[in-house]
Amino acid sequence: MRFGAAFIVLICLRQRIDILFFFAIVIAKTYRLMSNTKMKGVLKMKSILIIDDDVTIGNMLEKLLTKEGYQTLRAYSGTEALLILSAHKPDLILLDLMLPGQTGEEILPKIKNIPVIVMSAKTDVKDKVDLLLGGAADYVTKPFDTKELLARITVQLRNASLCSSSLLTYDDLELDTSAHSVRICEKTVKLTRTEYAILKLLMQNPTQVIAKSVILDRISQDTPDCTESSLKVHMSHLRKKLMDAGGKDYIESVWGIGFKMNFTVS
Repeated sequence: MRFGAAFIVLICLRQRIDILFFFAIVIAKTYRLMSNTKMKGVLKMKSILIIDDDVTIGNMLEKLLTKEGYQTLRAYSGTEALLILSAHKPDLILLDLMLPGQTGEEILPKIKNIPVIVMSAKTDVKDKVDLLLGGAADYVTKPFDTKELLARITVQLRNASLCSSSLLTYDDLELDTSAHSVRICEKTVKLTRTEYAILKLLMQNPTQVIAKSVILDRISQDTPDCTESSLKVHMSHLRKKLMDAGGKDYIESVWGIGFKMNFTVS
């Protein structure tokens, strides 16, 4: 009897050990899966550089953005910001203007291919216009509502991801940056190198008015022969070619400032 009872106890213990071993394997696999998922999430996180010498505002923004799932970098002066940008390329920049060392206005032209949202207490319309035409993607007046700021960040990151795609579309107009081709309703439109560069810049920033000086600066690498005097001619030829192909004026002239995509055709 004692031997039989001991045998039964051993069997029960063996079963419990097997069950515990099974659960240990399940837990280990679950942990590994969660770790991989978290790692993938980290790799996909967007990074935002906060350039503001106000520690209180900077801490608030860092806490807000971290809670929303963004990675954050901090810079407290214009000089420090340029140093960080020489080693890292964030997905978006929040830029204060009143900075020690180099000001926000001074470093803005030095920031390339990164959307910049300016945060400033300046409320003068001329200041806002100058900054937007000088390269800023958006402007938020301090004090700002955090929900509005988060919405503006989302929009700019979405626009940036669209710009990074090889295919840019606007209404029935398509520009393939990998093939360097332009099509309207499946019909190929032949453009010169300068016309292509201008159209590409406008389609990458469809909601913005691009100043003539900014156009010349941005396309200078692709078309160094384009000058201020010849820009009007190139733009006229481009608009005519698009009009002939699609029957619409895809580009709008903003008097005294520059050009933008014509919102009424989309």
